[in-house]
Amino acid sequence: MSAKISKLLMTMALLSPFGSVASIAQGHFDASKRTQSQGDTLATAIADSVLTEEKDSLKTSLTPTLQKKREKRNWDTWRPNPKRAMWLAIVLPGAGQIYNRKYWKLPLVYGGFVGCIYAMQWNNMMFRDYSKAYQDIMDTDPTTQSYNQFLHLGTRITDQNKEQYQSIFKSRKDRYRRWRDLSFFCLLGVYALSIVDAYVDASLSEFDISDDLTLRVEPAVMSSPLAGTSFRPSAIGLHCSLTF
Repeated sequence: MSAKISKLLMTMALLSPFGSVASIAQGHFDASKRTQSQGDTLATAIADSVLTEEKDSLKTSLTPTLQKKREKRNWDTWRPNPKRAMWLAIVLPGAGQIYNRKYWKLPLVYGGFVGCIYAMQWNNMMFRDYSKAYQDIMDTDPTTQSYNQFLHLGTRITDQNKEQYQSIFKSRKDRYRRWRDLSFFCLLGVYALSIVDAYVDASLSEFDISDDLTLRVEPAVMSSPLAGTSFRPSAIGLHCSLTF
């Protein structure tokens, strides 16, 4: 019996160091687990704070943009830029007037363009017809008689009046050619005038005109001294004054 008790005591003595080591290891494992848990909690808190700051900054940056989009332009205080109006009129005729908000000028601009283009095309057509008629009346080919469309009903060209009609066709051919060229220069003039109008109109938008725009005409007595004398002859006239 004593032998069994001694063996049990020896076994417990041998196992006691391993038990202490196991308890120490368990303590280290619990401590590391608590440290990891605290680290995860800290990382989560930092991430949440960063996301909150980013949301606040994004909201702050978008707020002025949204306010700008919501704000409407005050057309009463808006003034056009003269250079922008000029370049718009150069690129597209009439665009400068649209930019200056002078829409009533568009019929004048486009009406001038349409009228000049129509006059140029019509004069060019008449010039070609009379050029062909003049060539036919100048040659000796009896089959080329396009000039007959310009003659009155029953009129015929003979040797007696041939030179007269040659002079008529030549003068009309030259006349329609000049009118065609004049129509082209008028077209350029309308284009240049639309550009100048857009630039000047935009520049005058900054010119302040008083509400009291009046022209006053009244009689007046005017006098001026004669040279070398103290005599001041008087005259009755009109005195004009413009207030703006």
